Amino acid sequence: MSRAEQPSRRTLLAATVVAAVASTGPAFAGTPTGRSAAGPTGGSTDPERTAGARPVDNRAWTSYSDWRGGTAEGTRAVAGVRPGLVIAKAAGTTDHTDPRTGDTAAWEYAAWTSPVHRLTVPATEAIASWNAHTPDGTWIQVELQGTYTDGTDTPWYVMGRWAAGDQDIRRTSVDGQSDGRSTVWTDTLAVDDPASGLRLVSYRLRLTLHRRPGTALTPTVWRLGAMGSDVPDRFTVPASTPGPARELIVPRYSQEIHKGRYPEYDNGGEAWCSPTSSQMIIEYWGGRLTEEQLAWVDPSYTDPQVCHAARHTYDHQYAGCGNWPFNAAYAATFEDLQGVVTRLGSLSDLETLIGAGVPAITSQSFREEELTGAGYGTSGHLMTVIGFTEDGDVIANDPASPDNEAVRRVYRRREWENIWLRTKRYNASGKVVSGTGGVCYLYFPARPTSRMRKALAAVGVR
Repeated sequence: MSRAEQPSRRTLLAATVVAAVASTGPAFAGTPTGRSAAGPTGGSTDPERTAGARPVDNRAWTSYSDWRGGTAEGTRAVAGVRPGLVIAKAAGTTDHTDPRTGDTAAWEYAAWTSPVHRLTVPATEAIASWNAHTPDGTWIQVELQGTYTDGTDTPWYVMGRWAAGDQDIRRTSVDGQSDGRSTVWTDTLAVDDPASGLRLVSYRLRLTLHRRPGTALTPTVWRLGAMGSDVPDRFTVPASTPGPARELIVPRYSQEIHKGRYPEYDNGGEAWCSPTSSQMIIEYWGGRLTEEQLAWVDPSYTDPQVCHAARHTYDHQYAGCGNWPFNAAYAATFEDLQGVVTRLGSLSDLETLIGAGVPAITSQSFREEELTGAGYGTSGHLMTVIGFTEDGDVIANDPASPDNEAVRRVYRRREWENIWLRTKRYNASGKVVSGTGGVCYLYFPARPTSRMRKALAAVGVR
């Protein structure tokens, strides 16, 4: 997310938080409006409550047996080193009008619907993510239908229309989706009034694969899943105990050196913290772009791969590069990488991942005085956590730095933990706004080592 945040679902989710705590009045200062983790309102900040079971449920379909389950309509599972789902025979043809271009075209389609997944944590929010290959002439749509605690269902909500490129459709989230009890805010399905006790207790995902009529083209989807969460509302979080020190060697890229470049993608580099962070970790894992892929970038620009990442994570509805699942999907377009959006519960979780060699991209918001040494405040910003010092402080590659050399920062552990994990805060005007509740992107090999698998499982990702 950029430091000058878009006023879409984040502003509206923050307004929900304002309504929920209006009767209590301001407690202390916080940060500008940010993306929300809309947990149960009126929630306690008691560490005994927040230190309990993990308030996050992850489920992903990735195996050959996973893809053979569910309900297929013209799709088939493919085996191999990286099992996936493809079009076997088109189930039909549909006309699609791209809302960004106004162009209407016919597309063959096939669909797959997952079995019902019952959430281990009845959720106030759900975020889908996916990994796929979409050759030119193909694209995918991901939908989610949830079931509430009262037994009724949500509509089928579109969680994303996506293609790796932008020549066939404009990848986009879909605004204006609500049934009066839950709403999709860009990439996040949120219960409108968590204080009512209403939750999502289960969900199904529907995947629709599209291709140009009369061709044998097909997308291939390797991973499809969703994260449901019910993070307790809190202005502060319990402090974790520092673990072992370790620092990973991750490439450093500044978003700031791209100011003014390609303003059609969220007004240029000033807003590119998410794709810049993504590119750092992609290259940590060995992902590289070819000269042909970068040929569209002005040859006078340094780090053209950051421009490429911005273009290929851009959400044309949201008008920004900070769509969480779009960033994870972009990472997975690189050979042998997969990406997922999740929430973590503490810096101990991050230490577990760093110990296994897995860096993470975290989303946080804060006023300048809340994060010593940052030199700025933000309503939503992504950084790459690459390690921890002997004292347990966070080593982060912060793309909001004047140049690549300045990207590596050390931030105080207690400050970082709070600005990342809280779900509520007060801004400088005394208004309640929202926090991300521990959201992060994790990118890791398609065939992780046993140590990586153990670490990922320990933080709830498989």
